Amino acid sequence: MSSAGVKRWSIDCKATVKIGEFSRGGRTRGDNRASDHDMGCEEKYVPCGIVDEASGELALTFGSSYKTSDFIVDVIEAKWEAMEEQEQTETSLIQIKMDNGPESSGRRTQFLSRMVQLADVINKSIQLLYYPPYHSKYNPIERCWGILELKWNGAKLIDVDTMLGWAKEMTWKGLHPVVELSRKVYGKGISLSKMAMEAVEARLKRDPQLPKYDILINPASTS
Repeated sequence: MSSAGVKRWSIDCKATVKIGEFSRGGRTRGDNRASDHDMGCEEKYVPCGIVDEASGELALTFGSSYKTSDFIVDVIEAKWEAMEEQEQTETSLIQIKMDNGPESSGRRTQFLSRMVQLADVINKSIQLLYYPPYHSKYNPIERCWGILELKWNGAKLIDVDTMLGWAKEMTWKGLHPVVELSRKVYGKGISLSKMAMEAVEARLKRDPQLPKYDILINPASTS
């Protein structure tokens, strides 16, 4: 397929960020003391990032709930909704690169169900491309996480505003990211029944050679 009209997004969720007087690895900036252990940290955030491989635009969402299939799909949907109308119109396919994590794998029923729904809502084809085990480091978003770590390395993330402030100051390909905070509460362990999943599976076009790693979802209008 021609690259014209194709959006290539790299997506991943980073390890949970703990808020408080923590040194994160035993280092902290300045002469301030910090804790080496979380000692029951109660405030935590799940970062989910999407980088547009063509433009370099990076979007970071920090969720206050759990890392779930619904959280990830909501982040993807928000990325789409933030696009200009003309850009949406010119897009025919969204390619999403990600690792085969438990919340968004090619076998996760709730994730696949939500992605089918999303394809229908936006009326665009979506292709899920998964990196095989031990190869997720090649996913472009991973390099963004590395830059973020270098940016706030040694800084105590004492509150959510401090965390978001440091994230907004990083740059990827010369651009500052769009940083959002999500307070939506997500439930864990949601899955579809076998019968419901059969209907979802009928909408998936799995590559015959790589059925778990290359999945095409066409909107109902073109299926």
